[in-house]
Formats: sequence, C-alpha cells, structure tokens
Amino acid sequence: MALYDPTLEALKDDLLRLHAAAAQDQAPSLADTPGHDSVVERMGEIRSPDIGEILEALIEEDSALEAAVDTLALLENDRAANVLGYLPSGSQLTIVGALADTQLLKLLEEMGSDERADLFNLLDEDRRETLLRRMAHKEREELKRLASYEEGYAGAIMTSDYVAIDSGMTVSQALMRVRQTAPDAETVYQLYVLAKSGELIGTMSLRMLMVSRPGAVVDDIMIRDVIHTRVDELQEEVARIVARYDLIALPVTDSDGRMVGIVTHDDAMDVAEFEATEDIHKGMSIGQLEDGVRRVPLWTLYRKRVMWLVLLVFANLFSGAGIAYFEDIIAAKVALVFFLPLLIGSGGNAGAQAATLMVRGMATGDVGVKDWGKMLGRELLVAGSLGLTMALAVAPIGVMRGGTAVATVVATSMITIVLFGSLLGMCLPFVLERFKLDPATASAPLVTTLIDASGVVIYFSIATAVLSSVSL
Repeated sequence: MALYDPTLEALKDDLLRLHAAAAQDQAPSLADTPGHDSVVERMGEIRSPDIGEILEALIEEDSALEAAVDTLALLENDRAANVLGYLPSGSQLTIVGALADTQLLKLLEEMGSDERADLFNLLDEDRRETLLRRMAHKEREELKRLASYEEGYAGAIMTSDYVAIDSGMTVSQALMRVRQTAPDAETVYQLYVLAKSGELIGTMSLRMLMVSRPGAVVDDIMIRDVIHTRVDELQEEVARIVARYDLIALPVTDSDGRMVGIVTHDDAMDVAEFEATEDIHKGMSIGQLEDGVRRVPLWTLYRKRVMWLVLLVFANLFSGAGIAYFEDIIAAKVALVFFLPLLIGSGGNAGAQAATLMVRGMATGDVGVKDWGKMLGRELLVAGSLGLTMALAVAPIGVMRGGTAVATVVATSMITIVLFGSLLGMCLPFVLERFKLDPATASAPLVTTLIDASGVVIYFSIATAVLSSVSL
C-alpha cells in the first residue's frame, strides 16, 4: 500500500529499517536500536490518523506485522490507544492479535468507552473472558454493559464518558465537577443535569455555566426541554437527529429515562458515512462489506457480488424471450433492431434516476410512504416531459433509418418506455418499504433489468400495432 504523503512513506521505510536492525542486532526492543530517538521525534510531529495509516501500510506488507506492533509500542499508551481507534476493525484485530494481554489491557484502559467496547466485541470469547478477569470490577461491569448493546442501535455507538451534574448543585460546584471529570470526558462543551435517580432532567452548555453567577443553582438556568434518544433507537435515526438539530452530542436514556451515555457528533458522522456507503453498495446489488474494498478478501468480494448478478442473468432471459416472440415484425422491419438498445437503455437510465432519488429521499427522511401519491403525480409530469423531449430528439433519426412509420414507432415507444421506467423506479422503493424491506434494494441493476424486459415488449407491441395499420 502506497501512502498518499511522501513524508509518511519515508517514515514507514525508516520504521521497517529500524525493525530490521533491531532483529539483526537481537536488540530487546526498538528503543535499544540506533536511530530510535530520531524516529520517535518524527512520530511526535505526525497526527494520530496519519500514524494509523502507516500502521495499516505495515500490516498489509508481507512479514511487517511485527514492525507495526513495535511501532505502536514506541508511543505512549494514551496515544497508542488513540491511534488504534483510527484503524478499521480488521486492522485492529490483526494488531491486538499480536499483543500480549498485559499490553492490550493498558491500551483498553486508555481508549474511550465506546471504542473500547467495539474492540472488545471483535475479540474471541476466550480472550474476552481472560481480559475481563484481569480488570477492576467497575471497569469490567461498564465494559460488559456497553458491549452488550446490539449493533445498529444507539447503545452500540454511545460512550459513557460524559460530564454529569447533580440536580441542586450551584454553578461553582458544577464547575468543580467539570474540572474533575473533564480529563476522561469525550466532550465537555455540553453538560447534563441528572436527578438522584439518574434521570436526565436538563442540559446546559459550558459557556452558559461559565457566564452564570457562582451561587446560582443549575436547575434555575438549565434547559429542561432536552433533545435525547433511547438506547434502542436505530443508529441512522440517531445520526439524523444530530444533523437536524446541529448537536455536539446527543444524550441517550434507557426505558426509565435514566441517562446511560451520549452519541457525539463525530460518531454520528461515522454512522452517516456507513449508512450512505451501505445504501450505495445495495444500490448496485453489492452486499455489505465489513472493511473497505481495498482490504476485503477476494473471495468475499466475489461472494458479495455474484448472487444478484446471476439472478439478473436469468431475469434478462425474459428480454430474449420477448425478442423471440416478435421475430416476425423484426424480420419484416430490420431497422427496428437499430433502436432497441437506445430505447431500453433510455428507459433503464430514467428508472435508475427515479429509484435513486426516491431511495435517497427516504434515507434522509425527506420522503415517506405517505408521500407516494404526491410523488407519483410529480413523476408523471417530469417523466412525461423527459420522454417527450427524448422522443423529439430521436424521431429524426427514425425518419432517416426507416421512414415516417418507424419514426412514429420509435418516438411513441420512447415516451412510453421512459414514462414506464420512471414510474417503476419511483414506485419500487415504496413497495419494498411497505413490505418492510430495505428500499435500497431497488438497485440500478434490478430496475434496469426489469425495464429491459418490459421495454422489449412495449417497443415491439407498439411496432406491431403501428406498422400493421400502415400496411393495411
């Protein structure tokens, strides 16, 4: 893997040379190898995500995993944990698989609670049990609680590292609490006021707290109408709430209203990116990929793509059957074949456009099932106009290739196929949503395949009707 920045590529090469020198000299660690101090100094000038990219490049090189592990050991525990959090899950698992339990425990202690739970869930059951036995009781119970939430829901992406203020505190007492808990908090810009039972009753910004009178009670200045979500809310809905209300963090409560964590805006952005990527993959009939396309094994990439492609091959047989059925009209007017790819391609493109617009609108909440009638009316007008425009564009070619009769067939077919394709592409996501299926399955390959078969029948049916009447 080539790194995008020559500086990072050079540092990676130096780390490989340092590792090779340590192995040749049989040094106990890289710290005892000449050139160590210079490399460490350069690593201190590079941001954590960039170091993570270097580790990924080392992992992907043959026999360089040990160099990646040694590189992580050059960093302080808190920074090493931060770097580990930037790695994709596959690379994380590769790295921690080469770490001793003692090293891994130190990194887990420094990671944020949400990242710690995510990494913990990647491990096999035996190692999880081993690590839990070596943790303090409080940390163990907190990790087990966060790791127990099902993937895809708010509980799985939230962190328990937030600043909570007790109801009844004065501003000066609340500021003292902020100072005590800020070092371990994910964010200190938004503070949450809790009742003795742990129920979320209010929120305030750090700015609001700082400008208030020291003796004022936080209950008198807090915002009581708190935007929050439940622990069992879908993660895409959580990301939508964060984006809609422009929140720094979204508090998460259990079924009794007790606060259990927060979802920060950066985690919400990760969810939004993941969901958008998943929809794009589904939109092209590709199964969900756990890691990026560059890292996924070839067999997995093949398996994720082959099923729909094979199914669509058989679906395309209907197009062939339609052509075979109309052999007589094709033989009588060979010029019709010239326009077949143009017509069904145009219908497929129009249908794919309509399906994409509806799927994205439904994903963002802009369109719902209740809007089906309104969207159908709009699509009728737009698709009709598109079909008419495309018909006018292709009609002159029809006249040149086959005369007025063929031009009439082609223009009429263009309007009909584009209109049909657009309506099919628009309606299919609503149908899937009605049957509790993912609208993203209304993929471009699926829509175009359905329109190909339908377009053949529509085209040659119109040709048969028009040309038969002309002959008469």
